[in-house]
Amino acid sequence: MSSTATTDGIRVTVKPAFWPERSAPESGQFAFMYTVEIANEGTAPAQLKSRHWVITDATGKVEEVKGDGVVGRQPSLGPGERFEYTSWAMLRTPFGTMRGTYDMVRPDGSRFEARIAEFALTLPNSLH
Repeated sequence: MSSTATTDGIRVTVKPAFWPERSAPESGQFAFMYTVEIANEGTAPAQLKSRHWVITDATGKVEEVKGDGVVGRQPSLGPGERFEYTSWAMLRTPFGTMRGTYDMVRPDGSRFEARIAEFALTLPNSLH
């Protein structure tokens, strides 16, 4: 189930998927890949400076991940441009959720947080 949110013209779409090759369910390791598309649908350029993820597992345990950029980059997006990357997260339960924000900066120095709408990380066929 993908999620989409738009903030100040920046649309963030996330498509998550279970990653069986990196998972070891018998050891409580459930890996999930997610592909993020960041599209500038507004009229002003913006650069992604940092990320803040909130990852919650099925037990309610929350892990926060903060860092510069995404996949080692700080992409600048002019109007009509988009940037896509794939990353992953490890959970100790077969399902959980992720949500977050990207810290964006405009050429004039103004900043805003582009929202990443919550999406579910779910082991296939684990929710009935």
